[in-house]
Amino acid sequence: MSIAVVTGAGSGIGRSVALALAAAGWSVALAGRRPEALEETAALAPDGDFLCAPTDVTSETEVAALFSSVRDRYGRVDLLFNNAGTFAGGGTPVEDLDPATWRAVVDVNLTGAFLCAQAAFRAMKEQEPQGGRIINNGSISAHVPRPHSIAYTATKHAMTGLTKSLSLDGRPYRIACGQLDIGNAATDMTARMRAGILQADGRLAPEPVMDAADVAATVVHMAGLPLEANVQFATVMATAMPYVGRG
Repeated sequence: MSIAVVTGAGSGIGRSVALALAAAGWSVALAGRRPEALEETAALAPDGDFLCAPTDVTSETEVAALFSSVRDRYGRVDLLFNNAGTFAGGGTPVEDLDPATWRAVVDVNLTGAFLCAQAAFRAMKEQEPQGGRIINNGSISAHVPRPHSIAYTATKHAMTGLTKSLSLDGRPYRIACGQLDIGNAATDMTARMRAGILQADGRLAPEPVMDAADVAATVVHMAGLPLEANVQFATVMATAMPYVGRG
């Protein structure tokens, strides 16, 4: 039995990945702020083995409790999909961005990812057999920004550094770490893409999206590799979205 922790599991990409892992035979701890949303995810796969664990990833105490509950129930942690994130402040020009909003985005997207990775790393280092895998949800914005997205873009660039450091520091303990950079998966967060979104040249234009299930299939593939193999970085995106040549 393989044990996964998925953050942001109450909706969007996190929900799709949790369901895909369950369908592939994983036991999945569903982490997120809203208990009712986690229960809704679990109800979509009534034969799945889920642990619903309401968690604010910005809280060191709550993250510690999440991983403690997973280890109490299952005995180990084999996979963390570090997915929780926010686009707060998106669309606000840099000169108008409230520093409190900046800090809130950093707290969720970067500090939250670090806290979850740290707790997973500790568990994977201590357990027998030793090891596991961490997959960080980067973004196309880990490579190129959208206009007026400085907080989100900065945290996603920082996620790449987090991934590289975890990958290096995990080598002695059979802890693999990779990053999946996602472009325009169809979720509530990307609904505005289909209506029209600001482009680098100042135009408003709709952008193509892809099914979140295609992201989930990529995560399942990465998660299913033996620990001797790792997808260090991967990009999965709507084929025709403006990424190559975006600006």
